[in-house]
Amino acid sequence: MMVVTIIGVGLIGGSMAIALEEKGLAKRVIGVDSNKEHAAKALELGLVEEMMPLEEAVKLSDLIVISVPVDAVERLLPGLLDLVDKQVVMDVGSIKGEIMEVIKDHPKKGRFVPTHPMWGTEYSGPEAAVRGAFEGKATVICDKEACDPDALKLVEDLYRDLGMKLVYMDAYEHDVHVAYVSHISHITSFALANTVLEKEKEEDAIFSLASGGFESTVRLAKSNSNMWIPIFMQNRENVLDVLNEHISQLRKFKACLEKENYEYLRELIEHANNIKKIIK
Repeated sequence: MMVVTIIGVGLIGGSMAIALEEKGLAKRVIGVDSNKEHAAKALELGLVEEMMPLEEAVKLSDLIVISVPVDAVERLLPGLLDLVDKQVVMDVGSIKGEIMEVIKDHPKKGRFVPTHPMWGTEYSGPEAAVRGAFEGKATVICDKEACDPDALKLVEDLYRDLGMKLVYMDAYEHDVHVAYVSHISHITSFALANTVLEKEKEEDAIFSLASGGFESTVRLAKSNSNMWIPIFMQNRENVLDVLNEHISQLRKFKACLEKENYEYLRELIEHANNIKKIIK
């Protein structure tokens, strides 16, 4: 078994720590976190055995998992690779293109395996960590050809042991796809929540009437801005492309109602129903 360091013991990092312990995949899990409150809470919850400074933790580790906001990954990764020898480094963030660009000339770039487990919730921090988070989910591994074979195998084996399905993509291709299936969902949820908060001044009415459909649609609006603003910044061009298409679709629905064209409205809805062929 290996020694694992998790940088950023929040929702994903904390859930990873739980899974490593439950599956018996690590003989020791070390935490690194610049947020002192998060560090203390992670220890209190037993997510990690101890918290250490980064350099000390790297020396003791076989695997380092970066689980911090994507802008922090970009700043952290080059210096972290300077510290490694045979250690493997992986991240769990939802943007890959800019990160791969930052380390493209680093002599130890092969020790880094860029990954994106396709799981998350609207909550953050160590208290948000849950058991069984990754079981049955997909994880994306990007630019596998750029990884050292032993580093890639370690990460592949880890995710398989966590019960995940592996998907391989080019880093920039990944960023396009997540703009459509993840990032636009969050922007839509933020916008809908703001729409309701702007137009519906009676908070009691929102609370009383909000049921399944509305609640599930705006659930993501509770997500942490410190995590999502860097994602939107780094994936700006792809998100703008998706937003333009989304706005175009909204205009179609608006025009149907303005012109009382309910036959075309039916076509739009029934076309949207085709999503059930993909998502059960």
